[in-house]
Amino acid sequence: MSSKNKRLTREDWIHGALELLGIAGVGGVRIVPLARRLGVTSGSFYWHFANRAKLYDALLEYWEREMTDVAIDAAKKMEGPPKERIWSLMKQVMSTGLARFDLAIWHWAQTDEAAQATFQRTLEKRFAFAAWMFKKAGFSKTQAEVRGGMMVVYMMGESSLIPGKPEKRMKQLRLKFEILTNS
Repeated sequence: MSSKNKRLTREDWIHGALELLGIAGVGGVRIVPLARRLGVTSGSFYWHFANRAKLYDALLEYWEREMTDVAIDAAKKMEGPPKERIWSLMKQVMSTGLARFDLAIWHWAQTDEAAQATFQRTLEKRFAFAAWMFKKAGFSKTQAEVRGGMMVVYMMGESSLIPGKPEKRMKQLRLKFEILTNS
């Protein structure tokens, strides 16, 4: 099967669109350039989405669900000491790049109501869950909210704003975890 005839899934299109969003912003997420980038014709797009607006909706839904809800659900199920749950989530976010599109979504949210609503709702979920984890680790409500907020903002920023090799970031992650979780 030639590359122009390969079958892409809906998720393939979403992944490609997220990568393009991270490089070119929402204005750069257009059907023909995306199809070219994926090595298929633009006609393939319409098997999965009625139009570009539906792709945009799918991007926001995917980002919220796969890059926040799934991680939170997995962390909730984790057994063991509460601080280990925090460490595990921090490692997961950093090692899998769960926050790598946050800056692109934030930029999009500055000019689009649906993106703004999704970004705000997702951020609130992250802050609430982080505060819950720190509360479970024995911190007061105020301390849990502040430490949790710092963790969320750090993880989002580190993943998208700080240049450097992921290996170096992972080495520094443990120290940052210890700073956040020490009394």
